[in-house]
Amino acid sequence: MVTDQELAERLKQRGTELGFSLVGIAVAARPDTFDLFRDWLQQGFHGEMKYLPERESVYEDSSGVMPGVKTIIMAAMNYGPGRSAPKTETAGTGRIAAYAQGTADYHDVLRKKLKQLSTLLHEFRPGSRSRVTVDTAPLMEKDVARRAGLGWFGKNTMLINKYAGSYFFLGGILTDCTLPPDPRHDASHCGTCTRCLEACPTQAFTAPHVMDARRCISYLTIEMRGKPIPVELRPGMQDWLLGCDVCQQVCPWNHEATAPEVPEFQPSSITQRTATEFLLMNEEEFKETYRKTPLSRPGVTNMARNAAIVLGNQGEVNSVTPLGTALNSADPIVRGAAAWALGQIATDDAIKLLQQRREVETDSDVQDEIEAVLK
Repeated sequence: MVTDQELAERLKQRGTELGFSLVGIAVAARPDTFDLFRDWLQQGFHGEMKYLPERESVYEDSSGVMPGVKTIIMAAMNYGPGRSAPKTETAGTGRIAAYAQGTADYHDVLRKKLKQLSTLLHEFRPGSRSRVTVDTAPLMEKDVARRAGLGWFGKNTMLINKYAGSYFFLGGILTDCTLPPDPRHDASHCGTCTRCLEACPTQAFTAPHVMDARRCISYLTIEMRGKPIPVELRPGMQDWLLGCDVCQQVCPWNHEATAPEVPEFQPSSITQRTATEFLLMNEEEFKETYRKTPLSRPGVTNMARNAAIVLGNQGEVNSVTPLGTALNSADPIVRGAAAWALGQIATDDAIKLLQQRREVETDSDVQDEIEAVLK
């Protein structure tokens, strides 16, 4: 009979074999940071992510995710630091956050490997129940991971580990088995450092450990779907097409982080497309290329919107022609972003394109974008 302690050690060893950089165990309990989470929701910092307040009560008790849960096994998988393309002034380029540069959706990769890990659990505890979660269930994963000893909360709200940095995904296995928990990571090693807070291009942090998601570039480029991005935040997006790594790039704890071992998270040529390509890509090509990657979440329309803003921020004359094409897009979200971008470049040709579009534009929001430039 394998003891609970022996099973815990075997699970950690198997997790390492499967490619997880960290594995820890925590007792299923009320999240330490739930009250802070509730306050965060009440301030409206979640923005359009309405699924968060809708499931607020479930986040308080993990038995709402799996009835009878006693233990949560948390695992972290590295996706590699410094993989975002360096900032450049070349027309048409743009950056995609490191986590989304691979060939597969991390949800699928982690879920598959966590299910493999759970088979070991059931092998030694037949009749036990478990549920695998990766980012979509109402589970405060970072809170559980800290209680499982995987790291501490950085001032940028990321979970940070001394050896793995913060470039990692989290996933969990909820089970009705009782396993010995790991020591909590109660200490913080950020000290007086505030680099992440100061580096944020859109000033999304209202205080250490508090982010207004509505100002976060990742939120703007991914979660804010089907809407124009607020004008005042567009310059701060810089050349980010999807997501943002700035607060991780400046973190000292990421300087020694290792590259990913999982092939699916290695940078792929399909994510190295230019902003101009994303601006003009049709829906069929987009779905065929990105349906199994994180880029599928914003979709073709929002990626085109993001691309237009990137081109506007770069202000290159060579971008006028593709932006002029996008100004005639069937989607007003794309047309509005293209109008703003042409206004940022503001050459005679750019202004002429806007004047021509003004004569036929029927969408009031796009009309406002055009008028704001022409005035």
